[in-house]
Amino acid sequence: MQEYYERRAPEYDDWWERTGLFAARDRPGWHHEVAQLIAALRALPPARTLDLACGTGFLTRHLPGVVTGLDASAAMLAIARERIPGGRVVQGDALAPPFADGAFERVASGHFYGHLEPPERARFLAVARRLAPELLVVDSARREDVPAERIDPRVLSDGSRHEVFKRWFEPAELRAELGGGEIVHAGRWFVAVRA
Repeated sequence: MQEYYERRAPEYDDWWERTGLFAARDRPGWHHEVAQLIAALRALPPARTLDLACGTGFLTRHLPGVVTGLDASAAMLAIARERIPGGRVVQGDALAPPFADGAFERVASGHFYGHLEPPERARFLAVARRLAPELLVVDSARREDVPAERIDPRVLSDGSRHEVFKRWFEPAELRAELGGGEIVHAGRWFVAVRA
């Protein structure tokens, strides 16, 4: 999966912006819901935040407070670096981040948790709890046209084909999995829970 995201970095935001290979996808209300999600993130109280697997920083830049973005992909971080003025970016493993216990007030993660299989999920939750008292997870909402999980085929603009493990969540299900908390956003396309 690391190779896939390294190669996808230049076109990653096409998914958010409905451009490139995603321009023709039928996603009613997509732009409106992206704006709602961003507004929900901006409305959170400011916190010293670590965004694990921050990617290009598309969502990271909307998190209030002093933000550190961590990602395994140098190509993703090159884009994120420009988007997080006043923050910092660190290359590293999201399941073994190089930070001391309690170094942050909030751990955030957007569209990473849904790629983790059971042992990795437990490790992620342990890491998040070690680093901060609060966890914010943004991921894909379950819809009628997708199963709860599957191996998801992905094709990049260069024609390369990849397979990634992917989950979609109902808001209450994600909240329960994270150990409770507040549903920050629940829509057709996205769910966000603050635990």
